[in-house]
Amino acid sequence: MTLIEKESPADGASGQRHVRQDSDRTGSRQDCSYKLLIPIRSLGESHRGEIAKHLLALDSHDRYLRFGFVASDEQVERYVGGLNFERDEILGITNRKLSLIAVAHLAFAPGNGPAACAEFGVSVTKSARGRGYGALLFERAAMDARNKGVSLLLIHALSENTAMLRIARNAGAVIERMGSDSEALLRLAPASLGSRMTEIVEDHYAQIDYRLKAQPKQVLDILSAIKSLNHTWSGSRPRPRP
Repeated sequence: MTLIEKESPADGASGQRHVRQDSDRTGSRQDCSYKLLIPIRSLGESHRGEIAKHLLALDSHDRYLRFGFVASDEQVERYVGGLNFERDEILGITNRKLSLIAVAHLAFAPGNGPAACAEFGVSVTKSARGRGYGALLFERAAMDARNKGVSLLLIHALSENTAMLRIARNAGAVIERMGSDSEALLRLAPASLGSRMTEIVEDHYAQIDYRLKAQPKQVLDILSAIKSLNHTWSGSRPRPRP
């Protein structure tokens, strides 16, 4: 699966993939209760502009690691414009100002039936790194994928993207290096009652957190608008002559 269109596609290396069958390990890992300290929201069509803003703020090196090449603004906007929110799962973490600081794309293999494979990609704002957001989004994506019947989670990353490959390795994925590129393959356990309930609880928690953050933001926006109007009115009001 290609998550973003390159201007000049490179020749890809091919080889046999060896995926470790480790359903007990991944099953026990993915059935664990997730920390509800960091709410993760499922993003929809209305968030397309916010996703674009997050990705366009990445510098050239971060875009290189995220997409495998230095994507231009036009390519980033084309990628965001092509996001399929009905088929894929887009996950995000916001700060207190409701700005996206981490975004993950779980792309399901296109087809009529349930997807057997899904590909994961993630980006984190530079100022928000080192807090484990990438790993949390990966765990959430893996849970969503298995709840949708997916059995294999794929990460295609540059070999120098050690942070992304470390997340996959810690989750139990098998990593195959092919020159400058690497692929991480994680076999997912079947969905369980625990994984389905965890997804429901996390969704509700994220919605509650969003409402709590939105209320003070709305108040601040109203106060800012009033202040702006007062400033405009004061500036346009004629001054009394001496």
